[in-house]
Amino acid sequence: MKHYFFFDLDGTLTDSAEGIINCVKHALDLQTWPYPSPEELRRFIGPPLIESFQHIAGMNAQQAKQAVHDYRERYSVAGLFENRVFEGIPELLKDLKQSGRHCYMVTSKPEEYSIRIADRFGLTPYLEQICGATLDGKMDAKEQIVRMALERAGNPDPSDVEMIGDRLHDVVGSRKYGIDCTYVLYGFGTRAEAEKYQAAHIVETVEDLRQLLFRL
Repeated sequence: MKHYFFFDLDGTLTDSAEGIINCVKHALDLQTWPYPSPEELRRFIGPPLIESFQHIAGMNAQQAKQAVHDYRERYSVAGLFENRVFEGIPELLKDLKQSGRHCYMVTSKPEEYSIRIADRFGLTPYLEQICGATLDGKMDAKEQIVRMALERAGNPDPSDVEMIGDRLHDVVGSRKYGIDCTYVLYGFGTRAEAEKYQAAHIVETVEDLRQLLFRL
């Protein structure tokens, strides 16, 4: 039986599309920058923002840095709460905790914002730690956050840990430390991506996720 579960935030615990996309558009508007397609805007959900403004919107490094600043100005007061918890997630976290498992939030979103989101939506009581990126950008890659979570958990054996996420970064970032990743399809990724990056498990719904985690 696995005892440690590392949950991504966006697309795994909460549907944050509205707030993230609104803040991306806000940042682009301030630089009079054209919007990417709706499909490309959704790709902003999950990866570090500085990368997305460069690779998706096509900004240079300085423009992307300014866009991240403008994004966060709106996100910190409005965007982070343009959000909703996926149905069944609070109950899943509660039941995992009651069964003796240890649940951690492990996200590339800044830790400061992640704590506020968890508090707002009632998830904090079920999470042992909320592990997120730093606002200065020095720690935002998923593998860095996974490493931090492992340290905060007391460095359990990787075979006793399961990452749960919805994008390739979750799969790749956890694999670096020998941790299997369950890829959820109710988030913002795709089955094709999950299969390409060889996620250990693929589930379609929160109920499927529940059944899997209690079997691991």
